[in-house]
Formats: sequence, C-alpha cells, structure tokens
Amino acid sequence: MLSLCHLLISTTLCSFLAGDSGHSWPDFRGPTGQGWGIDAVGTPTEWSESKGVKWRIAIPGKGWSTPVLGNGLLWLTTATNEGHSLRAMAVEFATGKVVHDVEVFAPEKPILINAKNSHASPSPVLDEHSVYVNYGTMGTACLDQRTGSIRWRNDELVLDHKEGPGSSPILWKDLLILNCDGIDVQYVVALDKHSGKIVWKSERPRPIHENSDFCKAYSTPLVVHSPDGDVLVSTGAQQAFGYDVATGKEKWRVKYDGFSNVPRPIEENGVVFICTGFMKPQIWAVRLGGSGDVTESQVIWKFEKQVPANPSPILIEKRIYMVSDRGVLTCLDSLSGKPIWTQRLGGNFSASPIFADGKLYFCSEEGLTSVLAPGATFKKLAENQLDGMIMASPLAVDRSIVIRTDTSLYRIENP
Repeated sequence: MLSLCHLLISTTLCSFLAGDSGHSWPDFRGPTGQGWGIDAVGTPTEWSESKGVKWRIAIPGKGWSTPVLGNGLLWLTTATNEGHSLRAMAVEFATGKVVHDVEVFAPEKPILINAKNSHASPSPVLDEHSVYVNYGTMGTACLDQRTGSIRWRNDELVLDHKEGPGSSPILWKDLLILNCDGIDVQYVVALDKHSGKIVWKSERPRPIHENSDFCKAYSTPLVVHSPDGDVLVSTGAQQAFGYDVATGKEKWRVKYDGFSNVPRPIEENGVVFICTGFMKPQIWAVRLGGSGDVTESQVIWKFEKQVPANPSPILIEKRIYMVSDRGVLTCLDSLSGKPIWTQRLGGNFSASPIFADGKLYFCSEEGLTSVLAPGATFKKLAENQLDGMIMASPLAVDRSIVIRTDTSLYRIENP
C-alpha cells in the first residue's frame, strides 16, 4: 500500500498542479516517483487504434521522454532536425491541441547517441508554475508553464554519455537534482530551481575499471523519506549511494558488478530496491541506514533471474513486478526476494510499468500494452495494440491512460 508520507506529499503536490484537469502526473514515474496513478479511477482495460482513443496527435522529431501533466497541460520533449533542435512541447490534456512548441537548445553539433536512444530521452518534471527539461550534456532549462517562455538555461553539466542522455531530473523543495554519470565523469548535482545555479555537487568515487564504459549510468534518483531525514537514493555504475538530499553529503553506498543502469529505484517501509545494470542484471533489497560501505550490513536479499536492464520495477502490496528487456515478467515477494510466479509476455521492453485503478500496464517496444491484475497468480486482462513503437513510459490520470509512441501521443479512455 502507499505509505502515509507518500500520500501526503502526493496530495500536496497534486493540489499545486491540478489546474483545470483536476489531476497531475508531475514526474517521470508519477506523483510518488514509483509508477502509481494514485488518483486514477476507471482507467481503460481495452483499446485499439479505432476504440477508446479520445484523441491522437502526431509528435514531430524523435524523443523517448515520458510526458508529464500539470495545470491541464501535458509537457514532453523532442529533438528535430537530427538533434539540431531540442524542443519542449505542451499539449492540452482535454483536447490534444498543441499550446507551446519551444526550441530550448540548438546545438551546432549534436552528440552521438546509441541507435536505440534519442536526444530527448530524459523526462521533464513540474512544479506549480514551471517545467524543467534536461537534454543531458546538451543542457538543462526551466520554462514558464503558462507562457512557454524560457526562464533560465544551464549548460555547465558537461559529461560524455557515449550512448546519449537518459537520466531524468527530479525536484525536492527548491532543488532540481540530476544524476550525471558519463564515461569520463560521474557526479550528482542539485541546481537552484529558481535560477539554475549549482547549489551542491557530489562527485562519485570512480569505479575501479580500466574500461570507461563500465563507469556510465542512466538512472533517475528517488528521494526516500526516513526518520533520519530525506535521503536521495542514486544508482550509478558499480555502486549506488544514499545522499543527504539537502547537502549532497554521502551517507552510505553499496557496491555491485553492473553499469549502464537505467531502472529507477523503488522503496517500501525503509527498504530500497536497486537494479544493478548491465552485465548480469540483479535486483537488490537494501535497508536504509548505516554509513560508509553497507554492502555487507544492509543488503537483505538479491535476485538475478530475468531482471530488467531498462524498465523500472514496480511494487504493489509487498509484491515486486518486473519485466525483463526480452519480455519475461516476474513477481517477487518484496520481503524475502523469493519468486512468486514468472510468465513470458513476449516482445521487447524499455518503458517502465504503471499501476492504476487496480491494474498493471506494461508497454512493449512493439506497441502492445498488456493489462494485468496484480496478485499471487498471473492474470492477464487484455492486450492492446497501437501503431508504432513504445519507448516512453505511460501515465495514468483520472480515467485516462496517456501513451507516447515514436510518432504520436494518445489519450485513451473507456468509451
């Protein structure tokens, strides 16, 4: 179940962002950062290109960022002109009308990216008045939600992603926080959300590897609320960290074999669950607390079969659901790490799942969304095919599911 702290924070944030739509999804993984559509009721189970689509619009360019919703507007990023124009778009949630289409950066020489990536993969994040967008080393910016005007830009966060940008920014109070893990430098940084100036920067100890590829990562951090204060849980290559979110001071770290980490951590009752990345992906349960290297003292369990390298896991009522990149779905007991069941969905997966209205939604790269009932046994409710490829994670608000494909943005509801 959602913790009281998550509910209080989510309710407060939603009250800021609701606007005319009455609902919000301000972050890559929703109001709690863990994929829960906490205010979604009556979301659809079945749809197709000809059924249940309230509106569909074409999105120019290429971008894998998950749209975010606040004040009645869906915000997303995209890259046009082969990465020479990095843009932020706002779409009316009610109608699908494009309200803003802003060029934020215009790099003369766009960075090289992996063929599977885009120049606009990090998702935006919202507060009550602004939208914050990030294109990795190509720049970070703040825009006014109402006018679409650019309030500030920051191009100081320079690193060599090698594969292109991936980590999404998050907000905590007046701080905009980003993971910056390249093959050359690795650090976490907090910017003043009002000015874009650096407030703190925490250099990660470099992993001991001759191959610099093993130093990069693309995960999004998560703020966890504990009796000892708010902790920033941040996954990097070869190691994950807990930081004092206000100062960036390291509290603890765990070490593992793995790099190019993408999944975002999840948390329940003082335990965080971290995916260790490429090589041999594992998921670790780490009890919050301790100091220094807590690999031996705070790791509760490890699991290594069919663990995702890209999609984030999701946790519902003490069960973790995770789909591997090759479409194998596993349900784990979050207390013991023991598998409850495994089922092959088929297809390939990069998008992270969401939970809304008692249902789990898993979107494959091939455009197929599997709708499942969570529980001790596997139960598929429906399969829904859309045209195009799905790399961005979906979102759920009110009675709607919003899905972004490689060409289009959909708002889907029950007829």
